[in-house]
Amino acid sequence: MAKKGKEKNTQNKAKHTKLINRKKNKLRKEKEARAERLKAIIKKANEQK
Repeated sequence: MAKKGKEKNTQNKAKHTKLINRKKNKLRKEKEARAERLKAIIKKANEQK
């Protein structure tokens, strides 16, 4: 039989998912920024040769 009444854990899960997604996006952006800085450093080093 189906449960009656209010759904229990949906809002908490939604908040958790939102926070996890925010964290993943932050890490992804930091990784991209690091890669860009590294490329710039490598390019500068190659120009000095």
